[in-house]
Amino acid sequence: MEDIIFLIKGNRNGKPFAAEMYQGGEQPYFTLRWQEDEGEVHIRIIPKDFDEFGNPVGELTLDSVSMTFPWSCRGGREPEQIFMNGYQSWTDSHEHTILEKEPAISPLASGMVEKYYLDRYGDVNFTMKPKGTGQFHGFTYCYFRDGERYRFLGSLSERAGFTVFYYNGGAQQMTIEKDCSGLRISEEWNAFDLVELSGTEDQVFDLYFEKMQINKPAGSPMTGYTSWYNHYQNISEQIIMENLEHVHEMGQNFDVFQIDDGYQTYVGDWLDVNRDKFPDGLEPVVDQIHTYGMKAGLWLSPFVCEKNSRCYQEHGDWLVRDENGHPVCGGSNWSTFYALNTELPQVREYLKEVFHQVLDVWGFDLVKLDFLYGACMQPTPYKTRGQLMCEAMDFLRELVGDKLILGCGVPLGPAFGKVDYCRIGPDVGLDWDGSPKEKLLHRERVSTKNTIGNTIYRRQLNGRAFWNDPDVYLLRDDNIKLSAKQKALLAQVNGLFGGLLFTSDDVGNYDAEKRKLQKSLTQLHGASRSVERRGRYTVVRYQGQDGEKELKVKL
Repeated sequence: MEDIIFLIKGNRNGKPFAAEMYQGGEQPYFTLRWQEDEGEVHIRIIPKDFDEFGNPVGELTLDSVSMTFPWSCRGGREPEQIFMNGYQSWTDSHEHTILEKEPAISPLASGMVEKYYLDRYGDVNFTMKPKGTGQFHGFTYCYFRDGERYRFLGSLSERAGFTVFYYNGGAQQMTIEKDCSGLRISEEWNAFDLVELSGTEDQVFDLYFEKMQINKPAGSPMTGYTSWYNHYQNISEQIIMENLEHVHEMGQNFDVFQIDDGYQTYVGDWLDVNRDKFPDGLEPVVDQIHTYGMKAGLWLSPFVCEKNSRCYQEHGDWLVRDENGHPVCGGSNWSTFYALNTELPQVREYLKEVFHQVLDVWGFDLVKLDFLYGACMQPTPYKTRGQLMCEAMDFLRELVGDKLILGCGVPLGPAFGKVDYCRIGPDVGLDWDGSPKEKLLHRERVSTKNTIGNTIYRRQLNGRAFWNDPDVYLLRDDNIKLSAKQKALLAQVNGLFGGLLFTSDDVGNYDAEKRKLQKSLTQLHGASRSVERRGRYTVVRYQGQDGEKELKVKL
């Protein structure tokens, strides 16, 4: 990073200011301190006690803090590949070239977006929109790959705010911005903690996590069953027990058997088990899972509640509210759902009770925690989205203790080192890529194709930040529209790059061929493999038991 220009905008007592600076220096209201060492750059904004006229400075309100510098990227017949990590788990994230465009919500979908709150799942409401070909943005880290050589830029901490990277291929320019609009500061503030690295894939990612002092995740890759991608919310004790018995009868030796959404009355009312579906509660199911030698998993979305829930109806004071006093909507799932204010002691006490019941009383061993971005939808005057998200992840880790967390729908940087397993792509669909209309909507939409892409291109996080959850593989013939080739591709990619191998199939219906394919998946973990792009195609080569194999997918 050379020839850096800083642009800092804000106001003091309602009077706006703007400062353009080169590295560190003095301004009337603050000092910009620059520290550089072994590829790391640490930048601090330190408000002054008094300005140049001897007047007290007081609080500064920041509008934007960014740094811009030249950053070349080769186009042509053999272009460099550009990777920008997307906002959260579900955001499609794969390599591009400067001849391509970043996916975005289409203007043609504006009516659907407004009606179904489809702009709430990602970052479109608080980041700049790329303007065309060769312009990309991402969060926490990015890289530029020339063959096996990586040029890497990453944030060492998101606790002061999300770090957003913008690349303009036409101008050959990188801008790094801190998401901090409206933040009030009166003490030293960590604007950026960055690192620039170069080397092979393993070299840059190993060193990145070493510099963040994030230890490799405990435990190991696991296999398992989850109820969602077959039954969705239509689960019951009978359905769960039947699938559990079939898993046991088939001698699957799964590590985890997970109950997903649908056991509760409403999202947010986690202790209100639907007694029509589970007349004896969840404890008998947990006991049977343990009897068969598996860990019991349960799905929750702890930071949100839906409109029809008792939580929403009786505890309106628990909700995050915007500047107009309206509850902040997180999306259109269920009866629409809203963010809980994790800063409130009442909310934290409620969640303590929930996790105590789930883990200590009911006896679950793993919790899949979903829609976690709900914790950071609305910044406060004294905390950025990134800070809120990091503190929320700290809180979850404290609540769960030594038991296992599978994170989902979460900005990845704050999840590094805080969850044991983490989704790194959107939901798998029962078809390949949804309808043409769905492709206009948002980068977090359900898509098997995008799931495969994320599994491949976020592979470097597996075993470093957490164990990657690529979502499920599906081999069944009923209740699915994927072709046999697509199902095999999904399963093999999950086996090669995933840390969780979950299915939602009733394995009791597998024929001999499906059992053979399923058994082979665990043998793919740790196999020698390589990834390259050929135009719009991503090609994976790996060493199978009977020689070299090749997988090819158009992203």
